[in-house]
Amino acid sequence: MINFPRSSFTWKAHPWKPDPYYKWPGGFVGEHGQVYHVRFTLEARCVLRDSGGAELAELFLGAPCRSEYTIASENLFQIPSGEWRMAFSRSSIPAIAQRPSTEPEAVRARSLADAYQDYTIDIRSYPASEALEEADAIAASTFAGDAQNARSVYQDAASGIEVELEYPINVMNLNAADGQYQICTGPVLLPDLATWDGSDVHRVFVAHAAFSRRDRVEFILRRPVQAAPEERAWLDAPRGRDRLELLDPNNPPPSYPPERAQPLVYNETWDLAAHNAVLRAD
Repeated sequence: MINFPRSSFTWKAHPWKPDPYYKWPGGFVGEHGQVYHVRFTLEARCVLRDSGGAELAELFLGAPCRSEYTIASENLFQIPSGEWRMAFSRSSIPAIAQRPSTEPEAVRARSLADAYQDYTIDIRSYPASEALEEADAIAASTFAGDAQNARSVYQDAASGIEVELEYPINVMNLNAADGQYQICTGPVLLPDLATWDGSDVHRVFVAHAAFSRRDRVEFILRRPVQAAPEERAWLDAPRGRDRLELLDPNNPPPSYPPERAQPLVYNETWDLAAHNAVLRAD
C-alpha cells in the first residue's frame, strides 16, 4: 500500500537557455544557465499486466500546481492561469489527454532521460496493510481513522491488458447500519491503451473514480473545453507579466499566439467490470 503523500518525483533540470522568441519561456524568470530542482508528491499509480500476470509498465500521476513564474519574488501566478500536472512512467512522460477517449491525438511520450539531467522516483509504502472488501470491515476501518487507499483492477477489452489502479481515498460515504459504502475520489490515472506500443503508453487520462460494490467501478474523465467568447475576454487577459510576451514583437514564432489555458471539466464516463478493494494501514 503506497503512502502517496510521502512518495515523490524530483527532477534536476537542464541549464536554462534563451528562447529565440519568448521573454519568459516556460514561466522561467531567472538567469540563463541556472539549474532548478522540482519535487512534487504523487496522487495515483497505474500498473499494466499481460494475460499471464507479467508487469508491462508502471505509471504515476503527480500532484498539480497552478501555472507560475519561477523562481520569482513577486507576481508568482501566471494570469491567465492554467493547471500544470505531469504523468510519468519509470522511463517516459506520456501526454495528458486534451480530447475525449473517442478522439485520437497525435502525441508521443517523451523520454525522462532526455527531459532532465537527473531524476528520482521515490515510492514510500506502509510497512503493513490489508485489503478489505466487506462493507462492515470498510466502515470499521473508516471510523478507526485508518489510512485508506482504493485498488481497482479491470481488463481492457480490446488489448486484454489488465490495469491495476491504486489511489488515496479522499472521500468515503457510509451507511453502516445497512452495510452500504461509496467511494468517490480522485484523481486517478487511466491509460489510453490504444496508444500502447509494447513499451510506452503515449496518452493518459486524468479522471475521478467511484464505486459502491466490489465488482464495478465508474470513472469520469477530465478534458479542457472552450469558454464562451464573452468569458474569454477576461479569462485571457494577462495581469503582470504575460507568459506569451515576445522578445521582438516583429518576430513571432509560427502560429503565434498559441491558445491560452482552457477551463477543465469532467464529463465522459466509463462504467467497467472491476475488482475493487479498500486498502487500510495503521
